[in-house]
Amino acid sequence: MTDFKKFDLIVVGGGPGGYVGAIRASQLGQRVAVIEKENLGGVCLNWGCIPTKALLRAAELKNNVSHLSEFGIEIKGEVDINLEKIVSRSRQVAKRLSAGVSHLMKKNKVNVFNGVAKIEKKTSSDWQIAVKGKNDLFLEAPNILLATGARAKQISGMEADNERILTYREAMVPKSMPKSLLVVGSGAIGIEFASFYNDMGVDVTIVEAMDRILNSEDKEISDIARKSFENRGIKIHTSAKLEGISKSEKEVISTITIAGKKQKISSDIIIMAIGIIGNIENLGLEEIGVKTEKGHIVTNGFGATNIKGIFAIGDVTGPPWLAHKASHEAIICVEAMNKQISAHPLAKNTVPGCTYCRPQIASIGLTEENAMAEGHQIKVGRFPLLANGKAIAMGEEEGLIKTIFCSTTGALLGAHLIGAEVTEMIQGYAIAMALETTEAELMHTVFPHPTISEAMQESVLDAFDKAIHF
Repeated sequence: MTDFKKFDLIVVGGGPGGYVGAIRASQLGQRVAVIEKENLGGVCLNWGCIPTKALLRAAELKNNVSHLSEFGIEIKGEVDINLEKIVSRSRQVAKRLSAGVSHLMKKNKVNVFNGVAKIEKKTSSDWQIAVKGKNDLFLEAPNILLATGARAKQISGMEADNERILTYREAMVPKSMPKSLLVVGSGAIGIEFASFYNDMGVDVTIVEAMDRILNSEDKEISDIARKSFENRGIKIHTSAKLEGISKSEKEVISTITIAGKKQKISSDIIIMAIGIIGNIENLGLEEIGVKTEKGHIVTNGFGATNIKGIFAIGDVTGPPWLAHKASHEAIICVEAMNKQISAHPLAKNTVPGCTYCRPQIASIGLTEENAMAEGHQIKVGRFPLLANGKAIAMGEEEGLIKTIFCSTTGALLGAHLIGAEVTEMIQGYAIAMALETTEAELMHTVFPHPTISEAMQESVLDAFDKAIHF
């Protein structure tokens, strides 16, 4: 007879959704197990959000050094780049935080099992999971939370080979800097890598199938970003289709259709950044009847699937593919599972998104185009950072703060920012939206001076023709 370890909740996946859900469930008195096949922290902590920011910080510092003379600081001689140290530091940051998650698991008495999980069957009251790893075992619980995340999409016939064609994972640990790079896709991942490699001196070209880069962002912000990137020397082709790739020992030749004409672009390497797809395979979902759609698990607002006792959160359930969204969904799901009255569905339009390129981009809520398409009567405010004292003093006056309000109620419908440190500022608008703040409260909020955040209030004022400094 098979011996099953019994728990109240089994979490499959130890990323920012899974480990947060496990901690919250333990806080609510549940016996919790987490099954993770690689490292705690998931893609975000080990191969995404965190290590990429370490790389981008190095690129930012290199760019700042090149402008030090503007501040009266002179460096004699060349500035050298030690790529091995840059990559090593990025990996050490990820390792440190993964160890931190492991500590949190122990602190909260969460049992962690390393291996690959598959849902076997259900008894009268519990689901049974087989864990294949160093030591195969079986777990049992009435509820299972699937937080298996997602992986990079591949194009048939043009799959990553870890040499000339890379995904984000390989692009994060280069052994040497290429002279030229083609980035396929201009979402957050593609743009961040394009920004990093360009700052490191690489000749970068971006190919995007849509008619503009950063298609999920407000068009005005997207246009400003494109101009900024092109001024840095990044070549951008939109409405472009990648038709094929041929490789040699020295280069990759990409055939691209641009404006109906085929062109060939030569590069040392290619980074494929065409999106991600949920990790739904080999979990036993088909056998138990869990509904999936377009490569993702279908859930309601509380993370419940169509099968009782099976829940899912994070990237495996679809966009927006963001770590903070996964963490928040995990808490909602676990609290609803435990009948906490505070649990309520996540309003996805209140989830802020950030892209850590140079200049940074951050947004929340509706774009101007979407607000109008939904039939809102709107007022739009804009404030350029070139009119902000702190930005000018920092030498970071490139950027714009844009806010969108309902003209009848004063409700904040959306905010879209591009410029220095805007990824830290967007949370102000996120709080405002969560509190259902109107323009009146934002106008009467005292913003400290001198800060870049003052531009947030000026943008609000501009929407109602009250801007002071522009």
